[in-house]
Amino acid sequence: MSQSVMDRYRRWFEYEKDSHAKTLVSLNAVPDDQRQTEAFRKAGYLLGHIIAARRMWLFRLGVAGQNAELFPSEVTLAELPEQISEMEKLWVQYLAHIDDDELARVFEYQSYEGPRFRNTIEEILTQLFGHSWYHRGQIAQLIRSIGAEPAVTDFVFWAREAAQGN
Repeated sequence: MSQSVMDRYRRWFEYEKDSHAKTLVSLNAVPDDQRQTEAFRKAGYLLGHIIAARRMWLFRLGVAGQNAELFPSEVTLAELPEQISEMEKLWVQYLAHIDDDELARVFEYQSYEGPRFRNTIEEILTQLFGHSWYHRGQIAQLIRSIGAEPAVTDFVFWAREAAQGN
């Protein structure tokens, strides 16, 4: 049975939820003496930015009633789990109610800089997944730079299945 395009995006979001959880675990595993480093603060900031970007698009799509600060200046590790949970809950609800036809819908939104733009829903979803992958890579690099172990969040590791005979 073939998978719809929307089913693929829902699956990618399940992967992303798992990646957020693993990234939080890796941040929480950083030793206390390394948590005051600029690299650790930047890693937490980037995870906060991923959450904020997803919330911003929910606002633009009319799902969230309040816009997010795209580049949050102060993000604490203690706040991230609740922020992620709230954002993911809204995305799960949104993704549950759209179909392949909705992916092709063009919608118009206003950028932070002021001009208005148009994109399809599919283009926005694609952007969001790419944006998260990019910043999770930066987080992994920052965590490794302070001698800690970053989360493994590669899609292939999440999606692969063991072959019979192994």
